Amino acid sequence: MTVELRAVTEADLPFLFEVQSGREGQWMAAFTDPRTASDLDAYLLKWRRLLADDTVVARAVVAGGEIVGSVGCFEMDGETEVTYWIREDRWGRGLATAALSALLTEVTTRPLYGRAAADNAGSVKVLERNGFVAVGEDEGYAEARGAVTRELVFRLEAAG
Repeated sequence: MTVELRAVTEADLPFLFEVQSGREGQWMAAFTDPRTASDLDAYLLKWRRLLADDTVVARAVVAGGEIVGSVGCFEMDGETEVTYWIREDRWGRGLATAALSALLTEVTTRPLYGRAAADNAGSVKVLERNGFVAVGEDEGYAEARGAVTRELVFRLEAAG
């Protein structure tokens, strides 16, 4: 299925909150912000700050005329990281892979980094299918799982 990206707007935020508050999605993402995972007001406050930040790229993922998730990138500790989230009922259809691919044509900064819980095979595939290569591991407490969780770190270099 073809995806299109468009800028996230404030009107999208309540829907994106619902998309990102699913239990299974929270578990698979693992490293989510506990303050915004279940509190709409906290989520809206966080996203309003993100939308006002010129260094953040936030795109709604549209497929079949409806929003199915989000994709974007942000700077953390001097590195630019990608992020993506697709509605649970749309998993396994290549939407995250296509959305990240579309983002990579818009965002030309390299290197880019991505992270995935080591046991999140779907997210690992999304990164690998877009040319990201595993370059390390990290481990930390994942609020969504209530446990220490291993995370893989990926990097995308400039084509060359």
